[in-house]
Amino acid sequence: MNKSIERRATLACLYSGAVWGLFWIPLRGLEQAGLEGLWVTAVYFLVPTLCLLPVLIWRWRQVLFGGLSFQITALTSGAALTFYAASILYTDVIRAMMLFYMMPIWSVILARVFLAERIIPVRIAAMAMAVVGMLILFGLGLEFPLPRNVGDWLGMAAGGFWAVTMLRLRIYATHSAMDLTVGFFLWGLILSGGAALVLTPASVPTWTQTLPAVPMLLLFVVMLVIPGTIASLWGPKFLNPGVVGLLFMTELVVGAVSAAIWAGEPFGLREFVGVVLISGASLLEPIKRLVFASRTA
Repeated sequence: MNKSIERRATLACLYSGAVWGLFWIPLRGLEQAGLEGLWVTAVYFLVPTLCLLPVLIWRWRQVLFGGLSFQITALTSGAALTFYAASILYTDVIRAMMLFYMMPIWSVILARVFLAERIIPVRIAAMAMAVVGMLILFGLGLEFPLPRNVGDWLGMAAGGFWAVTMLRLRIYATHSAMDLTVGFFLWGLILSGGAALVLTPASVPTWTQTLPAVPMLLLFVVMLVIPGTIASLWGPKFLNPGVVGLLFMTELVVGAVSAAIWAGEPFGLREFVGVVLISGASLLEPIKRLVFASRTA
C-alpha cells in the first residue's frame, strides 16, 4: 500500500474520532431545548440528511441502488450510532462509552477471521493500554463493566455494529465515502426516527422546541460532523480494522477534555493519566511504523 495513503488514512481516523468526542455538545443543546429520548437522535440525523440533499439528488442512483453490499455497510454504520445514542438513554454514559469501546477487540477478531490478518504483539499491547486507560479515566478501578441492562447491551451492540462496518469498509473499498456518508445519515434517520415513533410517539418535538438548538447543531454538522463522517468512512478502507478501532479512541480523549472545559466536569491527575494511556494506545502502532520506516529508509 502507498505509505502516503496509509498516513492520510491514519490521520483521517484520528480526526474522525476527535470529532465524535464533541458529539455530546449538540446533543446537550437539543436536550436543553426540551427534546426527549430518541427524538434527540432523530433530529440529529435529520439535519445532516437535509444538508446532504444536493449530494443525494446528484448521486441518488448510487445511494439508493448502490447494491446490497453498499446498503448493508450504510445500515450497519447508521445502526451503530443509533444504538450508541440509545444506550446513553438507558444506561450510564460511562458504561455506554466503555462497552462501545470494546469495539477494537471485536475489530481485531473480525480482521483475523475474515481478512486472515495476524494479531501482532503491538496491537495486544495497544488494546491493553486502552483498557487500562479507560478504567483509570472513568474511575472504575478493576471493575470492568459487563452488560447488566438493555442500555448496556445496546452500547455493546453499537460497538459490534461499528466493528462490522470497519471490516466491510476494508472488504468493499470501492464504495464512495461520500455516498456512504449520505447512506449513513439516511439509515440513521430511518432507524432513530422509526424507533422514536414506536417507543415515544407522544414526545414528537415541535418546531418551537427545536428551533433554538438548530443554529449550533447546523454549525457542528457543517463544520465537523459531515467532514468527520466522511473521514470515518474513508480512512478504514486502507487500515486494519483493529488499528482503526484504536485510532477512533481519540473520541474518549477529546470527550473527556471537552467535558472538562465546557461542562465543568473534573479533570485531574486520574483523568490526565487515562487520557495519556488511551492516546498512547491509539498512536502506538502508527509510531512503530514510522520508526521502522525511518530505520529502513
